[in-house]
Amino acid sequence: MEIRGKVAIVTGAGGAGSGRAIAQRLAREGASVAVSDVDERGGRETLRRVEASGGRVVFVRADVSVEADVSALIATAEKTFGSADILVNNAGPYYAEPLGHWLETVQANLLGTMYGTLHGIEAMRRRGGGAIVNIGSTSSLGHGRKHSAAPAYDAAKAGVIRLTTCLGWLRERENIRVNCLVPDWVATEEVKAYWDTLTPQQRREEGVPEVLTTVEEIADAVIELVTDETLAGRVMVWWSGQPRRLIPVGDLGYVALE
Repeated sequence: MEIRGKVAIVTGAGGAGSGRAIAQRLAREGASVAVSDVDERGGRETLRRVEASGGRVVFVRADVSVEADVSALIATAEKTFGSADILVNNAGPYYAEPLGHWLETVQANLLGTMYGTLHGIEAMRRRGGGAIVNIGSTSSLGHGRKHSAAPAYDAAKAGVIRLTTCLGWLRERENIRVNCLVPDWVATEEVKAYWDTLTPQQRREEGVPEVLTTVEEIADAVIELVTDETLAGRVMVWWSGQPRRLIPVGDLGYVALE
């Protein structure tokens, strides 16, 4: 897919993290961008930055755990820019409480991705095709690995991965490609602040990588998934400090990477 001239939607783009970086990169590539977040101040800062670099952008306050908000976001993108061609389901809160915030976590991370995908498909049908990128997490991979401190988050992200692989057929029937990026530790402000407090030995003991993936690198990976028309229903895993790779089609539960 050629990004220039397309309309992209990025959820969770109001913070100084991957969502903002993805929105800025899509705008630099020539897309008109609709960005959303529950943080209005942060969302408008993203809008300001995209506009300052010459991009076309609109901000919509949207809580992705509310289907009506997601529907309104996509409708606004279509009304403002004339279509919806690219959707990045990036929004999803993380609460480091093993037995807390389960409902909120699943509603935003899993149901929010489902709402975006369902309404995105309807909009893309009107355009004759499109690309959807979901965001997972390596903490949801494998059995017996060191997972996050939030079971509901890991379960929701595992659901996002399976949702993606179950929608590969959309490419042939609807010309809509759904793929998933599964990053490891990303250098958002909060993560970097914590990472900086650890010694190399503490990082090894806690399973923390020696290097962090930057938000700009995450944006690069999203661009690859949007533009590579050979990819549909695929999961791109990116352990920090390693090349990003795809889980093979037919993999029996994350057996290997190709």
